[in-house]
Amino acid sequence: MRGVVVAALLGALLLAVVTSLLWLSRVHTLDRRVGSFHCWVASSAAGPWRAGVAQYGSARLYFWSRWSLAPRPRVRWDRSNLSVLERRWQDPDGTSANRLVVATCRSGHDFYLLLSAEAYTGLTSWIEATPSRVNSVT
Repeated sequence: MRGVVVAALLGALLLAVVTSLLWLSRVHTLDRRVGSFHCWVASSAAGPWRAGVAQYGSARLYFWSRWSLAPRPRVRWDRSNLSVLERRWQDPDGTSANRLVVATCRSGHDFYLLLSAEAYTGLTSWIEATPSRVNSVT
């Protein structure tokens, strides 16, 4: 009986270590992708906010949830339908150096992105980078 308990504990420990290594590898890979940035996504301004990494593609914006092992993005927004409706500044610690932007976006439905000012600038530039996207960012 004692050997079974030890084997079960060792198996659980091995599973936890392997899962942790897979998660760390996934996070490292997502963070190093070209065109990726950290952000939070919510379906309402009040939250709940889901932390993750977004990446610009040629036709879509992809979002991977931070606390997942899924190999595919959690959400995809088509670039041709994506618009920024509004932005507002959020100053989490009272210094302008750490200001974040809450962007109200639309791609079939409204959603909210919380991201750094630099990431917001990149997002709006990426959206407006094609001639058909004039006036898609307010």
